[in-house]
Amino acid sequence: MKAFVLRSYGAPDMLELTDVDRPAPADHEVLVRVRATSVQPFDWHLMRGEPRVARLMPGGLGLRRPKVAILGADVAGEVEAVGRAVTAFRPGDEVYGMPKGGGFAEYVCVPEGELAPKPPSLSFEQAAAVPLAAGTALLGLRDQADVRPGQQVLVNGASGGVGTFAVQIARALGARVTAVCGPRNVDLVRSIGADEVVDYSVQDFTRAGRHYDVLLDVAGGRPVSAGRRVLARRGTYVAVGGPAGRWLQPAGHVFAALAMSPFVSQKMTSVDVINSPDTRRTLLALTEFIEAGQVTPVIGRSYCFAEIPAAIAYQEQGHAPGKVVITV
Repeated sequence: MKAFVLRSYGAPDMLELTDVDRPAPADHEVLVRVRATSVQPFDWHLMRGEPRVARLMPGGLGLRRPKVAILGADVAGEVEAVGRAVTAFRPGDEVYGMPKGGGFAEYVCVPEGELAPKPPSLSFEQAAAVPLAAGTALLGLRDQADVRPGQQVLVNGASGGVGTFAVQIARALGARVTAVCGPRNVDLVRSIGADEVVDYSVQDFTRAGRHYDVLLDVAGGRPVSAGRRVLARRGTYVAVGGPAGRWLQPAGHVFAALAMSPFVSQKMTSVDVINSPDTRRTLLALTEFIEAGQVTPVIGRSYCFAEIPAAIAYQEQGHAPGKVVITV
């Protein structure tokens, strides 16, 4: 089968399109014929081995060379074969899921618990846009912040992959949503349900004098201390990401929020959907929102399989609206 293989850290042109053996599913795995995948910051952080502090962390990137040879953490496709212990799927089923890698290939083996039936209303490309980004938004808002009807939610970085899902999920949970984005994406963010939109080129949301029950900070463009100013006394700050850096960022932004937590009245937390113990439950919850018409993937740009390096280079610029998807 064809796959993009990463043998050493570096730029997108380090990804080598080559022939590799098609994997065989273990007892609790499903072999998926990949029809679509997506590109996101998670992929290019792994590709470059940055921030470098992550190479030293337990379960991190790999000190000298990548631990994950085939990137791609979102997949949508058809079940080709199943392991002996798999009971939830059979060949021919249409599925989507969130493996920790392997999506940049024609076939991938995925643990049964990291897959769910593809939402019937979505194409493969739309479904591939969902798992990691929408899962991050859902876990941040529902599980970490416990968003309730009538609450005020601020999404900083509302026009990207996580942000566009967060705006819609917060609305689906009954919240009133204020979204922060750049001038080019104001209309987009308003079209997906934001009650108010703040153009960060015109207004600093941390000095507007407003207070919110929840801040989901995807962009991380302002210090954690500044973001905390907009929270109610018992509000929740959910750190998702931050500006990229070679050595520490965006991990440093998340660490700063967590380090502040014991000393303030607000809840300061983060979200890690990749290591969540119940991926299938997350996917099934997202399917419910999608099939109810409350959440729709926003796809900003599409590429073919051979263009994955170009897609990553585009995503790495940091200004992609919505999701960048790949047809395999």
